[in-house]
Parts: sequence; C-alpha cells; structure tokens
Amino acid sequence: MRILLVDDEVELADSLDRALSREGYAVDVAYDGAAGDALATRNSYDLLILDWMLPHKSGLEICQGLRSRQNCTPILFLTAKDTLDDRVEGLDAGADDYLVKPFELRELLARVRALLRRPPMADAVNPNRLQVADLELDCEGQLAYRGNRAIELSEKESRLLEYLMRHPGQLLTHGEIHRHLWGETDKPSSNVLAAQIRLLRRKIEISGEVPLIHTVYGKGYRFGE
Repeated sequence: MRILLVDDEVELADSLDRALSREGYAVDVAYDGAAGDALATRNSYDLLILDWMLPHKSGLEICQGLRSRQNCTPILFLTAKDTLDDRVEGLDAGADDYLVKPFELRELLARVRALLRRPPMADAVNPNRLQVADLELDCEGQLAYRGNRAIELSEKESRLLEYLMRHPGQLLTHGEIHRHLWGETDKPSSNVLAAQIRLLRRKIEISGEVPLIHTVYGKGYRFGE
C-alpha cells in the first residue's frame, strides 16, 4: 500500500514516515502544499494524509482539486483545526476522515487501516472504462482507443493494459505484474512478460505517438506520458 503524507512540521512528518514504514507501507513525504499536490496528481496512492494549513497550497485546496478531477483516493486530514465548523468544512470538501492534533499514534494507525480496508472508489462513474493521456480502454470490450484508432486486444493484453492504466506514473515491478497476470502458482519463463509488453506496445504506440509504456531497466515498467 502506498501513502502520501503532506505536513510542514518536518519532525512530525519524519516521525510518521518512520512509523508508517514500520507498518509495511510505502510512504512519500512532502513538506509543502505545492509539492504535495504535484505528487498526488502525478502518482497513484492508496491513501493521502494531509495537513490543512500548509505553505503555498492548503490541504483543503489539494483535497478540493483532486475531487474536482474525480480522484477518489481516500483522504485523511491531520490538523490542529479542531472546531466543528472546521470538521464539517473538511468533510464537505471531500475528506474521508479527520484527526485533530495532537493525536495518539495508535489511533492514527487504526484510522489508516480502516480507510485502506474500504473498497476502491476510483473510476466509480464508469469502472470499466479508463483513460490515461490520449489512450482509452474499454475493459469489458477488450478495446483500446487512441486518436482515431480502435485497437483490438487479447484478454491478456487487456488485463495487462488495465493494470498499467490503474497505476499511472507508478513503478510496477516485474514481480507485481507477474502476480497480477499469472498468479502465485503459474510461473511463466522470464521473457514472457517482456514479450507481452512488446506486443502491447506495437498496438498502442505507433509511429508519431507519444510512448506510454516506459521500461525501468532491471525493475519493471512505468505507464504514462
């Protein structure tokens, strides 16, 4: 599970980073609102933990911006703003939970676990149709669309592309993709995934189009412009 933590109290942020990492979460940290908003927009996260009062851009503005773009990633506000009006304003802006500073670490971790147990809400409007950059995918129909082209996909190609598109900008390791496509028991030879990526690239990236599947040598693949 990947978490973005945005808080300008450096000592607190670093302490929470260590605590969350000990729990097994992958944590990115930003110390101001502009940097946090850039990370939240560029990467795919399972949870955002936002301070409200941040330099350059408030946590409330980050939350409102993400929700206006139909980003449904769970958001937990972590803030010293403790009035009932503050709580209502934060929740109305799209936050999923609200924890007032100072707080107990055990309670924060419990709230994190509760939010991560919720079913994902991304793509709730049409969960079977995805778009990244100028590429669209109809998951049920196994069809992709780019420019004026309709692209027919095999079942494996469609599942691979769907997995990549649901994690834009994120490094997906060879192991993660293998487990998604073939499970834990069926272990294909090491070059099968590379062959699948090659076939998919030929279909969705023709001459003159911006490449979307990027190889991170020795690690895996990243999807996006």
